[in-house]
Amino acid sequence: MSKRILVVDDRENLLTLLRMLLEDEHYQVSVLQEGRGAVECIHDNPPDLLILDLKLADASGLDILENLRAQRSTADIPVIVYTAAVIEAESVANLISGNPTRYTNVSVLQKPFELDTLLERVQEVLGTTGLR
Repeated sequence: MSKRILVVDDRENLLTLLRMLLEDEHYQVSVLQEGRGAVECIHDNPPDLLILDLKLADASGLDILENLRAQRSTADIPVIVYTAAVIEAESVANLISGNPTRYTNVSVLQKPFELDTLLERVQEVLGTTGLR
């Protein structure tokens, strides 16, 4: 059974690219182009992995992450966050180092990143290296 991944980003072109990349690797991929409502969506249908842009037009990715970690039903979902904003990346890194138990399944990618780097991280988090 393939793993389910949810990608949340406000840029349609990146969502399309990531969906194609991940579906080529046989993952089931859902996308949300808005951060608003993401927590409820994840709560109702938890993915095996969340890939989350921290800088969304309508919501804070950091707020979404913190909200997910505060709820028992979503606290253990692995999350890969990415951002081009150095300060936001540092904020998440500080959260992880300040409370490693709560943020154990959270990793940060600084944009720009290579698609291969993201794919390797996904495979590492999901334990799915070599599914092809």
